Amino acid sequence: MDWPHDPDGEQGSDGMRRFDMRIIADKVDEEEDFPLNRDEFVAEHGDDPIRINYKKVVPMSEIFDYIDVEEFETILDMHKAVGAAMRAGDFWDYHPQGANPKKKHA
Repeated sequence: MDWPHDPDGEQGSDGMRRFDMRIIADKVDEEEDFPLNRDEFVAEHGDDPIRINYKKVVPMSEIFDYIDVEEFETILDMHKAVGAAMRAGDFWDYHPQGANPKKKHA
């Protein structure tokens, strides 16, 4: 896929040192960006590559397809929604309390 930037470059996983939620969190400023409108955030960053693990990269919009709230009041609200979306969309191999807790324990 043609990504707007390198999935493993500085804006992405930074050489596979950052994954999923960390990459998304780096796109916001906790002090200035909240409350944050979901649709505006996806319009700006939806095509950005999010490395899930060493072999899987998805556009951020695919993760946010599983988020129903329209606005995040705080970064904690955003983290909770993204985590729930990652579990609901079966993006993670490890599901401590997700859809399939027996799948690949850490």
